[in-house]
Amino acid sequence: MVNKKAEKLFAAIIVLYLLIIVFPFIWVGLTSFKPESEIWGSEALKVFSNNSTIEHYQALFKANILNSLKNSFIISSITTIYVTLVASFCAYAIARLKFRGKNILLSVILATSMFPQMIVIGPIYNAFVKLGWTNSYFITLPYSMITLPVAIFILVTHFAKVPKEMEESASIDGASKMRTFIKIILPLALPGIFTSAIITFIGVWNEFLLSLTLNSDSNYHTATVAISFLRGQFQIFWGQVTAATIVVTIPTLIIVILFQKQIISGLTSGAVKE
Repeated sequence: MVNKKAEKLFAAIIVLYLLIIVFPFIWVGLTSFKPESEIWGSEALKVFSNNSTIEHYQALFKANILNSLKNSFIISSITTIYVTLVASFCAYAIARLKFRGKNILLSVILATSMFPQMIVIGPIYNAFVKLGWTNSYFITLPYSMITLPVAIFILVTHFAKVPKEMEESASIDGASKMRTFIKIILPLALPGIFTSAIITFIGVWNEFLLSLTLNSDSNYHTATVAISFLRGQFQIFWGQVTAATIVVTIPTLIIVILFQKQIISGLTSGAVKE
């Protein structure tokens, strides 16, 4: 009896917690359909508007949001491809090859992800100015600072889980290290590769500071940066901001919904060594 009451209480707490977490997203979605006059003033706390409108979405798509979404997609895709490729080789070396300082190397890689962006943004900006890479898609290169350590960490656990006997068997058959890596290791580690790619894509899609600093030209603004410029001289267009937030969130939401099983499988399958 006590256990059932505890379970009901625990379930109620979880439901309440989920409502608290989800409520801001629901409120932003409802606000995006309110006229500007109802976002402020006495009617600001009304859940549903009596005069729902899509004017904010119309104004948004008349602006530069489509170009910003295109930039976000290109930058996120390029970064995902090259980070996944580099992380695969690096993680394989750490997990399967024998050399001194492997643990130290992995610790250093993970430590780089702990540096605040504000510390490294200055040197990166100076380097980009000297190379003439500002306002370009070369911004994909410094994004490795954010995404590569996590991708390597995920893939190391998956590569380490692959039975060594399979590698030894391929070596006896005359396969080179590269052939073994491509033909045997990569297919077996696909859940981890898939997971690291998705996490990399979402991380780059949501990034703000590097894009704002390195790509000041509005033609190269990503979606997150474009949202911050939805303002006039004396006001912020909150209706358009909420509409843009919904539009920018939809791609990552679709990815998570469609591939949630693969993400969970990729994060958990390398957690326990068999």
